[in-house]
Amino acid sequence: MISVIIPFYNEAESIPVLINLLINTLSKIKKEYEIVLVDDGSEEKSKIKDKRSNIKIFNHKKRLGKGAALKTGVENSLGEIIIFMDGDLQDDPEDLPKFIEKINEGNDFVNGIREKRNDNVLVKFYSKIVAWFLKSFLNSPYIDINCGYKAFKREVLKDFIFYGNNFRFLPLAVFYNGSKVTEINVKNNQRKFGKSKFGPGKLFTGLLDTLTAYFLFKFSEKPLHFFGMIGGALFFIGFLISFYLTIERLFFGVLLYQRPLLQLGILLIIVGIQVVMTGIIGELIVFIDQKSKIKDQK
Repeated sequence: MISVIIPFYNEAESIPVLINLLINTLSKIKKEYEIVLVDDGSEEKSKIKDKRSNIKIFNHKKRLGKGAALKTGVENSLGEIIIFMDGDLQDDPEDLPKFIEKINEGNDFVNGIREKRNDNVLVKFYSKIVAWFLKSFLNSPYIDINCGYKAFKREVLKDFIFYGNNFRFLPLAVFYNGSKVTEINVKNNQRKFGKSKFGPGKLFTGLLDTLTAYFLFKFSEKPLHFFGMIGGALFFIGFLISFYLTIERLFFGVLLYQRPLLQLGILLIIVGIQVVMTGIIGELIVFIDQKSKIKDQK
């Protein structure tokens, strides 16, 4: 079975059109399918109703975010193959068979690459920055990780937990778990109804989410490597400052109470030690967690 999961917010004009296009495309694939719609707290006038048996509609009482909507969709879907797509008609249902074809070729995860993007300059700039960062620092194999159009086998979600905005980095999590991933070109249609939900605020939170992903994927099992580098650098700078001031005091008679630099040196040493200790505590937490998992398996 194929489960198409569509989170949406105030898309009353787009969703009915999208459903009809999807049904037309899915009926040609000749596989059992379901369309799972998750209304993330839309205003009353934007509520969607459809009583067809292969269409499921779930409603959040208030807006919880796209990640929560996707989680609701996954938990209430039955398909072995899951497809994520947005409800604003920018993702074209005609591209859906290409995703299925790539899955049938043996890929576990297929990500979309938006051709001739119809997004504003801010969105394009954000996507380029994120793609460069992830490729440079996390060896990301993806060209367009922020594309909401993707297909994958349900099994790749086995160890993935939806929370906050981490859905953005599902492709990376799948890649790091050793699954076979690929990308295909997809159309990016012009939005016909409503306005984009992306603004300067989401740009800032998106950049923070990217830094979070960097920490989680790079250092979640070795936190001391992260905190140790930062703490060690602070401690070393503080030590050099203090050593320099000590030489001045012992050999040149410079009075230290006239040197505010002394307080900075001491501060950096103390903060450096605290940051390193944070890393050690993190290592202990990871160790205890891994030990408890081994006990549970026994």
